[in-house]
Amino acid sequence: MSLPTFDFRYDQARKLELPLYAAMSAKILCSAIFVSGRDPDEALENSVLAPLSTRPAFPVKPENAFSKVETDWDAKAVHITVKDGPTRTARYYGDQGCIILPQDASGVFFRPVKVETALPNPTTQAWPMGDALPEEPLMPGLDEEKLIEAVDAAFAKPEAHTAAFLVAYKGRIIAERYGQGVDKDTQLECWSMGKSVTSTLVGLLVQEGHFGLDDPAPVPEWKLEGDPRAEIRISDLLRMSSGLRFSHLTDPKEVWEQGVPDHLYVYSGAIDVFQFSINKLPEHLPNTVGRYRNCDPLTLGYIIKRTVTEKGNEYLSWPQRALFDRIGIRRQVLETDPYGNFIMTGFDYGTARNWVRIGLLYLQDGVWMGERLLPEGFVDFVSTPAPAWEEPVYGGLFWVNGTRRWNLPRDAFFAAGAGGQYTFIVPSHDLIVVRMGHRKGGSVCEGAINDALSKVMAAIG
Repeated sequence: MSLPTFDFRYDQARKLELPLYAAMSAKILCSAIFVSGRDPDEALENSVLAPLSTRPAFPVKPENAFSKVETDWDAKAVHITVKDGPTRTARYYGDQGCIILPQDASGVFFRPVKVETALPNPTTQAWPMGDALPEEPLMPGLDEEKLIEAVDAAFAKPEAHTAAFLVAYKGRIIAERYGQGVDKDTQLECWSMGKSVTSTLVGLLVQEGHFGLDDPAPVPEWKLEGDPRAEIRISDLLRMSSGLRFSHLTDPKEVWEQGVPDHLYVYSGAIDVFQFSINKLPEHLPNTVGRYRNCDPLTLGYIIKRTVTEKGNEYLSWPQRALFDRIGIRRQVLETDPYGNFIMTGFDYGTARNWVRIGLLYLQDGVWMGERLLPEGFVDFVSTPAPAWEEPVYGGLFWVNGTRRWNLPRDAFFAAGAGGQYTFIVPSHDLIVVRMGHRKGGSVCEGAINDALSKVMAAIG
């Protein structure tokens, strides 16, 4: 696969930025092909060609930045060459998905592992532990015509690139539709919905007694005498209120030390994302300013890794054993940096039904099949507006509907990803709505989603 040559000029800042853009684009395309099983041209158009931001970082489309895009089917790799610049590569590593290779390395710096489920074939188990759905009619009181209208509304705008839309009511899937080339087993891009997986894994460790929400974050690098970061708590990190200095797209370009904001550098730099995050200095006192920054969930990822490995557990397969197998999820691809650290702030892939199951865990107050997986009060914590945020929009690595942005009751809370991926959880109505889409439609899908949500609410009465 190649793109036409062209005359393209860029300044020194762009020379730093574009190789990172190429690296991130290679990773996205590699995952779309080898994790999701999508057509390369379709994925290039709908998940890579869309500008990653309207801000200065990565503003150009690939056809204006790259001279060549190549898929190596034998090596399961994607190579992208910057015009008058380097070639960046991402390679598929099985159950760790696709990983960006550093420019000076031919591989990764850890040993990939196979992640296997202990669950039987999903067709042999009833929902939600399996995929066998009940055959009896839907429950009385549902307006099935409005439900059909809701699904139609979710797919009404082709430019929104909707990939999946599912509705679960009182634990049962009552509506389900997929876009072209997608089915119930497709591992779809989830982006920042993975932050909510991080929250869930933290909840598991709290339930096991490793630490409490109000405990200081167990980061040894912060325990030196006089280090103000010693005051940062687990709860502050969950609420994205740690106060760490971590540049974002909304910050002036002058503070972008890597040519792109830190928030994007963790995706594109092929670095140790945990070390990069925990070594950031404080900018605000903990729990005084709420801001959407990747350093907080990545620091929690570091804490998860330390806690798990210190107990003798194999880290890369631990989420499957500790969480996914217990709630009926056979496969959820959590990608890593070249050092084997999960980048669950955005590099994660799962099916729409997987996300319904995660939603069900929260709808059931952290209890699954009679077993408490998340501690009492944890669901309330993640779904309550964080006090340091100016608006009631964020909880504990979940968003909340405090401003009624979405046509759902105010108690709704949700996981959200950059490409228009959402898992809405509505406790007052025993309802879950999952919408997944490709990156290109992320900026235009909100209206269609809200229309669909209104119709779902009308359907359940």
